[in-house]
Amino acid sequence: MDSSLAVWLVVAISIAAANLPFLTERVFGFIPLKPKAAGDGASSARTKPLALRLLELIVLYFVVGFLARLLESGIGGVFAQNWEFYAITGCLFLVLAFPGFVLRYLRKRRP
Repeated sequence: MDSSLAVWLVVAISIAAANLPFLTERVFGFIPLKPKAAGDGASSARTKPLALRLLELIVLYFVVGFLARLLESGIGGVFAQNWEFYAITGCLFLVLAFPGFVLRYLRKRRP
């Protein structure tokens, strides 16, 4: 695989993975949440709490990092990374998640 193609593939997967927790009510996009008790008067809509969305975001960061490392090893040698690399890529992953966060929590919903 060409190195520039691998880079763009990692960027595209990072954008999709960073926004996935905010765009769906299923855990990791395919595990449905358990229904709430019928007698509590709540609506049937189940929403994920913010803590679960952030946990998903952290797990998906490591999944994308593992995929990127696999692609890098397929191209050639894998470079050793220090804590600075993980701090920068973690912040970049949070920035890539911002559109999904805005759509979920900051967008004004019309009745």
